Amino acid sequence: MRVFLTGASGWIGSAVVPELLNNGHEVLGLARSDESAAAVAALGADVHRGSLDDLESLRAGAVQCEGVIQLGYNHDFSDMAGAAKTDLAAIELFGDVLEGTGGPLVVAAGVLGLSHGRPATELDTPEAGVHPRFAGIQLALSLSDRGVRSSAVRFAPTVHGDGDHGFMATLVAIARNKGVSGYIEDGSNRWPAVHRFDAANLVRLTMEKAVAGTSVHAVAEEGVPTKSIAEAIGEGLGLPVRSIPTAEANDHFGWMAMFFGIDSTSSSAITRQSLGWTPTNPGLIDDLSKDYYFRRP
Repeated sequence: MRVFLTGASGWIGSAVVPELLNNGHEVLGLARSDESAAAVAALGADVHRGSLDDLESLRAGAVQCEGVIQLGYNHDFSDMAGAAKTDLAAIELFGDVLEGTGGPLVVAAGVLGLSHGRPATELDTPEAGVHPRFAGIQLALSLSDRGVRSSAVRFAPTVHGDGDHGFMATLVAIARNKGVSGYIEDGSNRWPAVHRFDAANLVRLTMEKAVAGTSVHAVAEEGVPTKSIAEAIGEGLGLPVRSIPTAEANDHFGWMAMFFGIDSTSSSAITRQSLGWTPTNPGLIDDLSKDYYFRRP
């Protein structure tokens, strides 16, 4: 299958490209800049120049393919509503292109905020208004009524591995700057996690086999205690580890406090059973024992 992939040069997308190519698919990767175009080409994919907010460029890419994977997103915390509006418009366009074809449309989502007090499952639906991005995801899933095999991959908040520049890299940088690796209160709150390569494998399986209108969970570990994360970071940096009171969390962690203090667990049992997905790569704590998380930038 020939697939149009947005976010092809990104953290997850750059792992999805070889996953698709190695399993007999062709990839047309969206690239906004010369640097991104070179990265996509180096992975072995065809390059389509354009951007998420250029709907004509998105249409021109999508019509050349049998399916679309939408991993690109403008992660701009200063304009979350604007980013969600751009995402929604792109999904609407992809729905128009794929309508009636039965072709796959895979969109990216997250597991945070799906449930409280219990592990989230693939059958849970987000609460209205939790995040403006959810409107686009719900639209994508509804396209199953228009002959599109649409699905959502809900990623764990931590997608880890060599080269990670997300939450784990941020926590390492905070610990290095503060001289201590911290966790909030008793550190019993948990984060789901998945290795980048396992996430890429699931994206491919979702594109190939997911039932229209369903969500799957890219979650290899249901919940890793944040104290264990802080201890692994402290070990890697040779720094002390201590509890940070909630009242001091914002000062210590900055914007990360709102995420690092969340207790959110998530199951992927339905995903594993329905798609035959079996994560095989290292878990988060094992990954944090590797030196690549602690190289100075």
